[in-house]
Amino acid sequence: MKYIPLIIILLLILAILVLIFYGVYRVKRFSRQLFGTDDILQGVKKAQEDLSTTPRSVSAMTRIALPQIVSNFPDFEYNEMKQRAENALMQYFEAVTAQDVTILQEGNEDLKEQLRSQIRALVSQEKWEHFTQVKIHQTEIARYRKEAGRCIVTFQSAVESFHYVTDAAHAVVRGSDHILEQSRYNVDLVYIQNRDLAKGNTDGALGVTCSNCGAPITNLGAKFCEYCGAGVVELNVHAWSFENIEEA
Repeated sequence: MKYIPLIIILLLILAILVLIFYGVYRVKRFSRQLFGTDDILQGVKKAQEDLSTTPRSVSAMTRIALPQIVSNFPDFEYNEMKQRAENALMQYFEAVTAQDVTILQEGNEDLKEQLRSQIRALVSQEKWEHFTQVKIHQTEIARYRKEAGRCIVTFQSAVESFHYVTDAAHAVVRGSDHILEQSRYNVDLVYIQNRDLAKGNTDGALGVTCSNCGAPITNLGAKFCEYCGAGVVELNVHAWSFENIEEA
């Protein structure tokens, strides 16, 4: 009888060891299934590395949107505009990092004011936002829409960079300066045919008529009247410009 307590203790120890070994087995099995390795910590680290080096997918609507854009604007040069959108994005990152608005050349006053506001907010908090080793993997048209007096082509880019924020002591307070970030950014390319309409019109009507026959011009970017064939003189402002950049 005096050995019974000892036997119970040994059985309890054995049960605990069995549970521990079973738990380790289950963790390793789970890790192998999920990460392909027995070491779950190593697996998590590998997953993080894969995530940091795998480009984000973009909303690729170019095949659908581009024919509509070319129909409205026969002179639209897709490859040129795509390159300009990427240039605008790179300049924006450089300008934020340097806190210097003059770096942004591809952009209208609205985009430059957006940049100024972002820089002012950082300065007021004594923070610095950094985009380094930036790489654009892919850019596609994500959306094409018409609004009052204007058309908007949204380009979406898959971006890789070290993106982080530092404080006055140069300590990283957000993001990482040694782990890559994969992200997506939208860049809005805007064609304004009539700035007054673009600012004040809310029903989407263009209000543009042919100077020869008076017929309504309903197609933004039209060069000729579809009724009489006369050349269309576009009103006020008629140029493509970049108006907005934001993370998707």
